[in-house]
Amino acid sequence: MGMINVNIQGVGQVEVEKGLTLFEISEKYAHTRSRPALVAKVDNELQDLGRLLLYDATVEFLDITDTQGFRTYQRGVTFLMIYAAKAVLGKKTRVVVAHSINKNYGCEFPEIPGEVTEETLEKIEAVMREVVAKDLPIEKQVIPKETALRICEELGLNDKISLFKYRHNMTYSFYKLDWMFNYFYGEMVPRTGRLDQFKLVKRKRGFMLQFPDAAQNYQFVELMPENQLSEVFAESNQWMRIMKADTVGALNDKLCQEGCGEVIRVVEALQEKKIVLLADQVMRENRHLVLISGPSSSGKTTFATRLGIQLRAAGAIPHVISLDNYYLNREDCPRDENGDYDFETIKAIDTKQINKDLMAMLAGETVEIPTFNFFTGRREYKGNIKKLTEKDVLILEGIHGLNERISSDVPRGNKFKIFISALTQINIDDHNRIPTTDARLIRRMVRDNLFRGASAATTISMWPSVQRGEVKYIYPCQDLADAFFNSALVYEMCVLKQYAEPLLFAIKPNAPQYTEARRLIRFLSSFLSVPSETIPQNSILREFVGGSCFSH
Repeated sequence: MGMINVNIQGVGQVEVEKGLTLFEISEKYAHTRSRPALVAKVDNELQDLGRLLLYDATVEFLDITDTQGFRTYQRGVTFLMIYAAKAVLGKKTRVVVAHSINKNYGCEFPEIPGEVTEETLEKIEAVMREVVAKDLPIEKQVIPKETALRICEELGLNDKISLFKYRHNMTYSFYKLDWMFNYFYGEMVPRTGRLDQFKLVKRKRGFMLQFPDAAQNYQFVELMPENQLSEVFAESNQWMRIMKADTVGALNDKLCQEGCGEVIRVVEALQEKKIVLLADQVMRENRHLVLISGPSSSGKTTFATRLGIQLRAAGAIPHVISLDNYYLNREDCPRDENGDYDFETIKAIDTKQINKDLMAMLAGETVEIPTFNFFTGRREYKGNIKKLTEKDVLILEGIHGLNERISSDVPRGNKFKIFISALTQINIDDHNRIPTTDARLIRRMVRDNLFRGASAATTISMWPSVQRGEVKYIYPCQDLADAFFNSALVYEMCVLKQYAEPLLFAIKPNAPQYTEARRLIRFLSSFLSVPSETIPQNSILREFVGGSCFSH
């Protein structure tokens, strides 16, 4: 068939036979990598290793240490687990990847009564290990729509049938492992022999599918015991099933049958109810300081304001203060390993002054609250005077709100800590989890473009740094929380897609952010659109698309 020129990252320009698969090429140069290739970028487009290479191209092979490679690995192990579960429990058994904690998947068999047993998990894991040892191929097959629907019916994949209803495709790309066909949002590993690292760990509601930890050189770490976060996920999942909106297909059905107005009203009412319960708890326990923390784009500002309104309705007088006001002056701010100002670290906050002010206010003294000028990089005092009475509740929100150094001088019994995050309650389907970080990334992308003039490429490029800061400074403090609040709204991607898609399509194929943009476009394409006019003015979503009644 002739030869083609391929520029392989880490190898250089080589000549290979035209028509070889990416897998065959990766095997030829496997000695140049320390880990096996799982997926590839071909001219900046993600591709399965089963793709034939027919033209000159630039190729980058990705392993588990790359973000896209790790996602591909997760997808492969998930397929392997579903195959094994159906082999053990029956082909029509419903297997659900219900949530994700620390990049491990919480899985359930929702139609099987009672808790999953250790014996069942051992059988499933044994089948998985057996299939890995056989190193079976995972083949991509393009199937006509009618055939795809028939396969889904035979294998009990009703979630896919619902999803495909809203697609215009006449064919679908399925992956085949032995007798098992399945549809996955994203690329797949080429063979089962590359999926040798996983564990199944029993939980109260199902089990965790555990993956090797990137932070520990891809070794396994002991899973944390089930905690409040697990309960929040379980409660959210249960509510979505009651609402019949636990997958994108089911949500689309609901929007078509009941209209977007009804869905939005119910979801917003449920979130408001949670805020009321938190306000009641603060009042019942007589806490005068509420500390709120959470990762980027979790909706801290709107949540703090809405909590204040409910506290006022309960008879308290709330005062909301942003922790950003206590940044050190720019010249005093610490720098990171690259010599840049590190605004994510707790050391960028004047913890001594915030403790002094908190103690004074809680003692009933008059305190002038500073305002940080982000243009000049300095703290300013503009006459923002606070003097608390017995009925007053101080609400302090910021990324370091739960860190004990912020309020170390305040007695523990006088403060109430809330951790807020957008914990996605909906899956694309039973087997394709929507990462919580994707929802927050899209929120931030839309907000940064609307209010800060930033492009989607800019937001995507800075996102890894934001996530590293969250892992380092925010998540370690979440176990100090008295309560968790889930700010995710099941309908929000239906609204955000109209803002995000044009920004993502604007990223050019030669841009470093192009691969991630294409992944997000494909993700958003599953949702039906909902107009932003239907969102209540006090919704947390208004913080990202504008029109909030709390805006100044």
